[in-house]
Amino acid sequence: MGNSVAIGVAYQDQDLKGSSTVYAAATTGQIGYNTGSATTAPTSVTQATSKSTGVTINASVGQIVTNNAALAAGVEVAFVVTNSAISAYDIPVIAIASGAATAGTYLVSVVTVAAGSFTIAITNASTGSLSEALTFNFATIHVAQA
Repeated sequence: MGNSVAIGVAYQDQDLKGSSTVYAAATTGQIGYNTGSATTAPTSVTQATSKSTGVTINASVGQIVTNNAALAAGVEVAFVVTNSAISAYDIPVIAIASGAATAGTYLVSVVTVAAGSFTIAITNASTGSLSEALTFNFATIHVAQA
């Protein structure tokens, strides 16, 4: 346990407070969330009626499945993700995990962040109407508050 501090009969994980660098082994290391609590266990939610319908998912990581309602070419739609794990200082990160039949047909981004919610915008970047249920993976970079 090279990065642990001996405290007698057990080991205490290294405290990263005050550290300027965090490393993970290039071939096997990972930095991320474990499944140890309700706010870090990956969960999922599905939109009910349209791509503009808001969802609630109270976790730092998870999946959001959009409704398969049609989205016309060049049109952008936004929806609110209500999430008690989000502070106004946090940075939600989002990626399309599946659902798009052709890569590059959708653009997705987080457009606003507030305490308890963030807003996702989806743009149909193709030349035709699309009716696909998209699955987004999201994770939160939590930012310390002063």
